[in-house]
Amino acid sequence: MPEITKPENDKLYSQISAILSESRKFVVNTVNTAMVKTYFEIGRLIVENEQNGKNRAEYGKETLKNLSERLTKDFGKGFSVTNLKQMRDFYQTYQIGQTLSDEFNLSWSHYLFLMRIDNPEERNFYEIESKKSNWSLRELRRQFDSALYERLALSKDKESVKELSQKGIIVSKPEDIVKDPYILEFLGLPEQVEYSESELENRLIDKLEKFLLELGKGYTFVGRQVRFTFDEEHYRVDLVFYNRLLQCFVLIDLKIGKLTHQDLGQMQMYVNYYDRFVKLEHENKTIGIVLCKNKNDSLVEITLPENNTQIFASKYQTVLPDKNELIKLLEEK
Repeated sequence: MPEITKPENDKLYSQISAILSESRKFVVNTVNTAMVKTYFEIGRLIVENEQNGKNRAEYGKETLKNLSERLTKDFGKGFSVTNLKQMRDFYQTYQIGQTLSDEFNLSWSHYLFLMRIDNPEERNFYEIESKKSNWSLRELRRQFDSALYERLALSKDKESVKELSQKGIIVSKPEDIVKDPYILEFLGLPEQVEYSESELENRLIDKLEKFLLELGKGYTFVGRQVRFTFDEEHYRVDLVFYNRLLQCFVLIDLKIGKLTHQDLGQMQMYVNYYDRFVKLEHENKTIGIVLCKNKNDSLVEITLPENNTQIFASKYQTVLPDKNELIKLLEEK
């Protein structure tokens, strides 16, 4: 018999492994979808049954208790009174065809979390983004705790805020990929601690995956301390990314102190260099973000051109924001 070489073995294993992995993923997704749809239907039947009861409160309480006992006996765990109430709440929350609810693409754990969000528009936004960005439950919680919806909504007009709840984040122009502030609580740096710009950069690189999630859609990492030479002088950009959705380079400069007009001027020079000597003809203009601890919005406004669409200054925080404060600001807009 002909001998099977190791490369042939490896190739065969890789092919079979890929098929099995894809099949398992399909099975998990199918089972999850079926389970969520089943819970939705159970919730519907409970609600409709309760609505026919004479004394709804007492009737519903007794019905759920009886259902729980019988279902647990016949089908095992998962049908406690608490779980049945959650199924009822699930139906009541999603019965009016919301954004993705007809498809139920997320896990039951995702929906349990989403149901706790009172604002329907905010809930729709996180539902859409969880699906589009393939957020795990842990990442969904983190984005909610960092007040992503409020941070984005504060920089938009009322019509754009409404669009957020209907379509999620749409990236079509430079402003769409810039946040203010950026939340970097995953770095583990207390708010008042002393640290250098190089230490901040090192922490960001160590937590690059989390930083990419905070940056948003379409980012790929190009390099750190990327050097270029102009007129025999060397310059270094702290962090260089490329955004595939906007098809442009995104340069980030880190400032731990107060933002100055020199910082903005330096970024303008970096952006100009990339536009003239680095980017390809088919690519869009470079975006520059100065990520700083403190900034004066009036200084930024007077330093940058009125029609500026390339240079941005954003604050960063190393602790989670006060979500209630952001909600108040949003309500006052």
